[in-house]
Amino acid sequence: MKLREALASGRMILEEYEIEDAALEAEVLLRDVLRKTRVELYRELDNELSQQEYNAFRRSIRRRCMDIPTAYILGRREFYGRDFLVDNRVLVPRPETELLVQKAIEFAREYYAPLLADVGTGCGIVAITLALELPESTVYATDISGDALRVARKNCRKHDVSIRVNLLKGNLLTVLPQPVDIITANLPYVRESDLPLAGPVSAEPRLALDGGVDGLERIRQLCRQAGDKLRPSGHMLLEIGQGQAEAVTMLLRSLFSGAKIDVLPDLGGIDRIVCLSLA
Repeated sequence: MKLREALASGRMILEEYEIEDAALEAEVLLRDVLRKTRVELYRELDNELSQQEYNAFRRSIRRRCMDIPTAYILGRREFYGRDFLVDNRVLVPRPETELLVQKAIEFAREYYAPLLADVGTGCGIVAITLALELPESTVYATDISGDALRVARKNCRKHDVSIRVNLLKGNLLTVLPQPVDIITANLPYVRESDLPLAGPVSAEPRLALDGGVDGLERIRQLCRQAGDKLRPSGHMLLEIGQGQAEAVTMLLRSLFSGAKIDVLPDLGGIDRIVCLSLA
């Protein structure tokens, strides 16, 4: 079978299972099997697939039809221009989280050697990206999940930041050994009643998604812990879900009187990041 035939077959199967962006998904899975760039794939569409390659491609297509996220099938996900290892122990990184990183980097430029804490680090994308983008920084990365931290440790080794990213197991900020300049957090913010029972998100760890009745349970806990963990001129950045900005800003105003609070929208116009500045 030629590459173009395999690609068309994979797309049709994914469409039958109502997988979004079926053509792109089929392409990504085939490229992974063949270890080819997009340019190489389309330049070689008339080449023949070996039986081994075809069987591997079909296995990947079948797994995707079972609602396994593509990132889990590939074992990696791109974030901020870099590849990170992911599996079913961690949440699949979302592109909107890059806004959190961009704003944290902007704040970090205020300091000579910034000290940061990434809370609910998961596979470590935020903590590691901050360490790479801010060579003078030191980063604490906390998570309550030992499984998630094991994935984060692999990513630290992959990106050679194990010395500057300190992984800590525990509940939010309770394990932080000292106050920091910047806190970042992409905590679970999905309402319990909105947790999906099907689709690729349903395959992700519930612990990384479930934000309680109103989606803000973990965020409230973090905000109440932050007073003793932020330095006097510190910043805290929280990723939130749709419709949660007002509740989070009201909570922060009640806890940090006089602080500056901004809300940043993502590319879709949805309020996505709440920024607290104590200075």
